[in-house]
Amino acid sequence: MKYLLFSAIFLLTVSCKNETQKNSLSDYFTYDNEPVESAGIKMIPIKTPVGEFKVWTKRFGNNPKIKVLLLHGGPAMTHEYMECFETFFQREGFEFYEYDQLGSYYSDQPKDSSLWTTERFVEEVEQVRKAINADKNNFYVLGNSWGGILAMEYALKYQKNMKGLLVANMMASAPEYGKYADEVLAKQMNPEVLKEIRDLESKKDFDNPRYMELLIPNFYKEHLCRLKEWPDGLNRASKHVNGEIYTLMQGPSEFGISGRLAKWDIKNRLHEITIPTLMIGAKYDTMDPKAMEEQSKLVQKGRYLYCPNGSHLAMWDDQKVFMTGVIEFINDVDSKKI
Repeated sequence: MKYLLFSAIFLLTVSCKNETQKNSLSDYFTYDNEPVESAGIKMIPIKTPVGEFKVWTKRFGNNPKIKVLLLHGGPAMTHEYMECFETFFQREGFEFYEYDQLGSYYSDQPKDSSLWTTERFVEEVEQVRKAINADKNNFYVLGNSWGGILAMEYALKYQKNMKGLLVANMMASAPEYGKYADEVLAKQMNPEVLKEIRDLESKKDFDNPRYMELLIPNFYKEHLCRLKEWPDGLNRASKHVNGEIYTLMQGPSEFGISGRLAKWDIKNRLHEITIPTLMIGAKYDTMDPKAMEEQSKLVQKGRYLYCPNGSHLAMWDDQKVFMTGVIEFINDVDSKKI
């Protein structure tokens, strides 16, 4: 009799657990309210000083407590190299959004060069926030590289609409980034290779195939992504970069900075950021990891995450450390531990 009672209780418990899990999954994946489901993809209209355009977004999950917007680098790369967040964030039940900024491959690509300013991109992010119904109670912004610049600038203007900020692999001063490239990273390179790169740069011969032939094995493979075989998402993003916007804002390569962003510097304003902030640095990064640690102390509620095996894309080449730290930070902010 006792055995039958135990069996009944066990079956009831398992049944309830399965039902709860089923309901939870149903809730998490129910977010397309359109007659035809589109796997979360939505073209969001964006108003600019020169007209209205649309940007590509893809939503994953339904979680009113945690909405994460991913800001890709470049400028004018694509969301594709950030697809690694999909499995990690879905396992956590986060609601998150991949997003191609205006001018990037999956979004509209207007030709007016006046659009490519940090200030205009900040207003774009704010319009995306409103479109996804995020607010100060649930909105997290995670930016990598140029996306980190955009994330910090957005926070300085709109942190009242945010719950947390995550800056992956981006210093708060472009001149200091350039100095680190010249005084630290360049000196780690084979002198003969460096001389040839500098000769091409002095001639502004950036379209010469030899330029990338030198940079990819000697710089990108060392400091951008150290995986022996680059991920498919990164390869696709590299093929889809809008070179015109990238060069205009960043310069011709990641080896220093020379475009419109060359004098960008908000380091002395980091103390204005009052929301919980995670700064992520990596040993082999194009960005000085010590500068990233310093930035975590300059904001008012900062935390530092160090990736000892990572580079500029530590989300790939030091993935376990990177993702564990990012997820822990978001959960700690959500539970008010920060």
